[in-house]
Amino acid sequence: MQKNLVIVESPAKAKTIEKFLGKDFKVLSSYGHIRDLKKKEFSIDIEKNFNPHYEIPADKKTLVNTLKAEAANATTVWLASDEDREGEAIAWHLYEVLNLKPENTKRIVFHEITKTAILKAIEQPRDIDLNLVNAQQARRILDRIVGFELSPVLWKKVKPALSAGRVQSVAVRLIVEREREIHAFKTEASYRVTAIFLVPDTDGKLVEMKAELARRIKTKKEAKAFLDACQGATFTIDDISTRPIKKTPPAPFTTSTLQQEAARKLGYTVAQTMMIAQRLYESGLITYMRTDSVNLSEYATTSSKEAIIQMMGERYVHSRHFETKTKGAQEAHEAIRPTYMEHQSIEGSSQEKKLYSLIWKRTIASQMADAELEKTTANISITNSSDFFTATGEIIKFDGFLRVYRESYDDDNEQEDESHLLPPLTKGQKLEQGPIMATERFTQRPPRYTEASLVRKLEELGIGRPSTYAPTISTIQQREYVEKGNKEGEKRTFNVLTLKDNQINDETNSEITGTEKAKLFPTDTGTVVNDFLTEYFPDILDYNFTANVEKEFDEIAEGDVQWTSIMKNFYEQFHPSVEKTLSIKTEHKVGERILGEEPGTGKTVSVKIGRFGPVVQIGTVDDEEKPRFASMKKGQSLETITLEEALDLFKLPRTIGEYEGVTVSVGAGRFGPYIQHNKVYVSLPKTLDPMKITLEEAEQLILEKRIKEAKRHIKKFEEEPELEILNGRYGPYITYKGKNYKIPKDIVPQDLNLESCMGLIKIQEEKEAEAPANPKAKPNVKKEEPKDEPKTKAKPKSKMKTKTTTTKKI
Repeated sequence: MQKNLVIVESPAKAKTIEKFLGKDFKVLSSYGHIRDLKKKEFSIDIEKNFNPHYEIPADKKTLVNTLKAEAANATTVWLASDEDREGEAIAWHLYEVLNLKPENTKRIVFHEITKTAILKAIEQPRDIDLNLVNAQQARRILDRIVGFELSPVLWKKVKPALSAGRVQSVAVRLIVEREREIHAFKTEASYRVTAIFLVPDTDGKLVEMKAELARRIKTKKEAKAFLDACQGATFTIDDISTRPIKKTPPAPFTTSTLQQEAARKLGYTVAQTMMIAQRLYESGLITYMRTDSVNLSEYATTSSKEAIIQMMGERYVHSRHFETKTKGAQEAHEAIRPTYMEHQSIEGSSQEKKLYSLIWKRTIASQMADAELEKTTANISITNSSDFFTATGEIIKFDGFLRVYRESYDDDNEQEDESHLLPPLTKGQKLEQGPIMATERFTQRPPRYTEASLVRKLEELGIGRPSTYAPTISTIQQREYVEKGNKEGEKRTFNVLTLKDNQINDETNSEITGTEKAKLFPTDTGTVVNDFLTEYFPDILDYNFTANVEKEFDEIAEGDVQWTSIMKNFYEQFHPSVEKTLSIKTEHKVGERILGEEPGTGKTVSVKIGRFGPVVQIGTVDDEEKPRFASMKKGQSLETITLEEALDLFKLPRTIGEYEGVTVSVGAGRFGPYIQHNKVYVSLPKTLDPMKITLEEAEQLILEKRIKEAKRHIKKFEEEPELEILNGRYGPYITYKGKNYKIPKDIVPQDLNLESCMGLIKIQEEKEAEAPANPKAKPNVKKEEPKDEPKTKAKPKSKMKTKTTTTKKI
């Protein structure tokens, strides 16, 4: 009989822990949750106090049987999932499903995977915290209720295949509102006046010193009048002030700040950061990466101090204890830090090394001395004017933590760099005038959200928790409510007035403005869904409501309230709203906008969300003729498209001639323009205009498509028409009955016969059947090749069943 069985939630974590424990311990992984609410059923018995109906997924049943057998043979079972609500729920589900007994089951927790932490945890076991479990259940069940009850409303009122989520819908609202702020923003122009003065340096050599007028000038007329006043004026140092400045290092990383800084400094997505951090944690290199806390353990501060002294000296040490100020912060974890502060670098992938280095630098910097700077400000008076110029300079007297780490910002304007030194100046000193420029500048519209700035906003509002940021941002993109993309800048002219050699020169220059990269844009579907939910379910979309729900989850976790009472209060208000909204009949489709009339026919031209996305419609169902539809182009929006732009979409499809006796036409689909010939679709390159393409150009594209297709089909078998050998993006593969199978590199695809193909299929299917149930593992098949034909989406099946179960308690 095995003495001790330790169960963790990840195989990588199991592998690391197994190194620290002796031969009396066996460590296995549950691969995350071993049971959950059914995917396609409601699985909550509302009438029986919101009793959840859990099931073990099919791909976990073999694993569960293995864990049951191992647990039955063990003297003691140690449940060692993470110490947060999700981890506590995993431990509880294991306890329930494996039929464990209190006398031989122990719950252990740790914040870092080190030998010291693991052995200490085993010395200090505790019971499963049912308050944390109930907080997790409450979140899961409330989100299931919102998703399952709201989604059918969206299917009926907006379009099929949509879904809604509590936190995700609020995140979409933030992005939609920011987009509208941007469209409503009115740019205002003003003139920024800068002057160059020639000042003797310490060696008497004249150097340039830049200064700026203390105010902005509103109009060109005023700017010219100011420059006129500067002609022949005397410029004098009226006042000089020098003051010391101290810069304090930022706190160590929390989940949110790590996601933000990794996005800014390394260009990682939020999901990517969490995936890499998970690997670092499971390898025992960093502490737990889902935390609101900025606190560091005594070990961390002591070892940081030793590392700083060894690398930089005693002067750079300043031990600090940070306090968490985040709205609704929870969980008594440490901040994210390296497990061993003396390890400045690690072995691993390039991404792992970069993220680890970022965490190490931030942690070390937090325990370092303030940076000491000196800021000098000089006011420069102008004769015959009450205005004055200001010159500023900043020098670093002692770099302190800046030697290791400088924090980044979402917006470059958030922190201006003034780290330049002014030449020696004295009060009353007359300055030699150089060029003075009045440059037309424009107010900046609010920036669109990046993944990092959206995380920061959600955290500020108290919406979501460390574990929810990454899946929330991924989900709203997968549901096509939001898309991440780039925006090309626009050319803009601006005026520059330059006073030089007592003459004013008037120039018009141009610049590219508004360029954006990796920003979050709402789709038309996202905008329409947001508007609909905001109108009919204002509570769900209310920022305070969502933040208050998080507080209630915290109260459940603390044991202050019953989770079922919170569910009841919520459902009694929410469910009637759902039923009322489903019964409402509206004159127009949700999100529909009337643009005007079609010239000549007088038919109504409108835009709305169609079955497969945003469309323009000419005519109505009440007309004798059926309405005509055209898909909108990428970049066009329901809110901004004009009547003229909408009518242009109906110029396609157009016939351009015949090829091989069959009509060739140009059409436009969801994914751009295409050529259609003999039931074959060929995507049109961006270099060709669908309104100008010739028959000869179309013929060339058709021939190229045929050659490509011929190369793609390697071999077919008459006796088994469902089996084919294809050449794909990742190399040759076998496709059979809707599944794809690898061909080993040492086999020539053309040499395969039907029997050898079936043999390869059998081998790979047997391997998959024998593999442990791992929901994160990718199937051993290749992706299907993309096709040029326009895509469609299947209509979802609406299922809402209520089942009951009895939940055991320890």
